[in-house]
Parts: sequence; structure tokens; C-alpha cells
Amino acid sequence: MPHAIDLRAHVAGISSSPLAPWAASLPWELTSQAPEIVRELLAALPPGEYAIDGEVAIHRSARVEPGAVLKGPLILGPGCFVAAGAYLRSGNWVDARCSIGPGVELKSSFVFAGTALAHFNFVGDSVLGAGVNMEAGSIVCNHRNERADKRIFVRSGEGGALQSASCEKFGALMGDGVRIGANAVIAPGALLAPGRVVGRTALLDQELPGRE
Repeated sequence: MPHAIDLRAHVAGISSSPLAPWAASLPWELTSQAPEIVRELLAALPPGEYAIDGEVAIHRSARVEPGAVLKGPLILGPGCFVAAGAYLRSGNWVDARCSIGPGVELKSSFVFAGTALAHFNFVGDSVLGAGVNMEAGSIVCNHRNERADKRIFVRSGEGGALQSASCEKFGALMGDGVRIGANAVIAPGALLAPGRVVGRTALLDQELPGRE
């Protein structure tokens, strides 16, 4: 059974963003190609608007505190803030006015405008829509370390059947306006509809109570 997951239904602005050529992709197809996609976008950046050092491009209106570690390929958009102690690696595209707090690790992800990762978050191999907010300590896991079979399974829609994503690393697709409470854990393969709220200290594992 083919996956019926529409990035555009989760992230309204994707079709008018630089990621428009990939808007018909499945989310894990996007994240698995993150370094290559970000490199392609780097080559098309407006000249003069970004300070570019190797494969790291920082918009001239963005602010990065000393002590942040930025590894390419990376694009950091207008008005963004990255705090000391943040660690960005392995291909990230960060849209305008995003906030990456202290102790945050962001890996192979696409983050849309106005999203905030407060502090001490991990987000791996994920797509985060516009206006997402992750409170302190909440994390998005990207790997099924707890079992021998590392394949990621996703469940599209409430009560939908589990389907393999045919990959071993994928975190989450979070729609616009999702709110994640402090110390919540989002297990691999999560699909969160726009506006969803996950409470503090919650575990969101869409494979539970058992894989089918």
C-alpha cells in the first residue's frame, strides 16, 4: 500500500519556499537527502544576502552567539537566532525567524519560519512546519535503538495501518503550529497534524501498543 502523506497538508508554506521542488516527496525522502538538498539550495542563494563560509551560509540579519557549532551544509535564514552551545550538523535548512536555543542539537532537518527549539532539545532527521514550539528538554528520536529491527514504521492518520518507511533513520513530520511540552519524547516515525499539542513529559509513539 503506497503512503498517502502530503507535506503540503502539514506545512502550508512549502510550495512557496525554496523546498517547493521537493514538496511532493515523502518526509523521510526529504530528510535522507538533506545534505544534498541543502547543497543545491546553497548554490542558489541570493548573492550578498548571506555570509558564506564553505558550506555554511548565515543570513546577514541572523545572530549566532559565540560557542555555537555550525557544521555544513547549512542554511540559516533571515532573523534567526542560534544560542551558545547549540550544535547543528549533517545538513540543515532553517527558515526565517527561527530560534535555536542553548544545548540544542539539530541534525539533517528542515525547519520552517518562526519555529523555536527552546533549549536542550534534540531533533534528528525531521521536518518541522512553521510556528512549531518545542519546550525545554523535549526531543525527537530518529532511530529505533531499542530493538534489533531498526526499520522505521509510520502510521498515517488515527487508526491507520503501520507502513514501513524503508529507512532506519527518520524522526518526525510536525505540521504548522505544533506544540511540544517540556521533556516530551517523540518516537521515530511520528506524523503530527498542524496544531497538535503534546503534553509535558508525554511519550508519543505511534507504533504503540505493538507493531502490526
